[in-house]
Amino acid sequence: MPHPAEQPAATPVGRGRVRLRRAALMAIPACVTAGVLVTMTAQNVLANQFAISGMAFEVTADRLHGTGVAQFGVLDNMIENSPNAGDTGGQLFLIQTAVKSADLTKLCQSVNLGGINLLITAGDKGTPVHAENLTTDSDLMSGEAEFKGLEVGRDASTFDKGPVQGPPGMFGQQGDEVTVDHFRQQNYATTAGVFRLPNMHLSFSTNGC
Repeated sequence: MPHPAEQPAATPVGRGRVRLRRAALMAIPACVTAGVLVTMTAQNVLANQFAISGMAFEVTADRLHGTGVAQFGVLDNMIENSPNAGDTGGQLFLIQTAVKSADLTKLCQSVNLGGINLLITAGDKGTPVHAENLTTDSDLMSGEAEFKGLEVGRDASTFDKGPVQGPPGMFGQQGDEVTVDHFRQQNYATTAGVFRLPNMHLSFSTNGC
């Protein structure tokens, strides 16, 4: 973690109501090109935890509340000759959202397996789903969000609020706390140190989340 002296002299602190899809996903400037990210990956600056399948899955919740939040760009890789690569070359530029501690009310997760959905629900009987050191790699995120202690444009390698840091020079944002109502993500990868799912149900369904 960086020493407090490395923090910018002026840190914008307060709360603002923003659209996650605009404020988080659009936070990465257009000048950060895929070519630069490929080079960074080759230099092991962007470390992938596992090869992604390339199949997106939907995650929704009535509400997400998290503390210690960080967001920045990552380049995720599929296996060589993945049938899901399409015209991506097996690489996807995504936004990684990392949260130290998160609670999600009425969680739903679904993935389309070709005409049928694998559906998981939890946290709908008064006890929310709880996750620690949660990371998600997404290309779509939306909801009504309120941040506290928000910093936008900080170098992701100097982050000190979330559970992870990004690569040097990467544009990102971090905050002390976030609450999102009508939360929705389209993810390609999720990791967590702890993931508790009270009243979990797993089933196949013709409908997704």
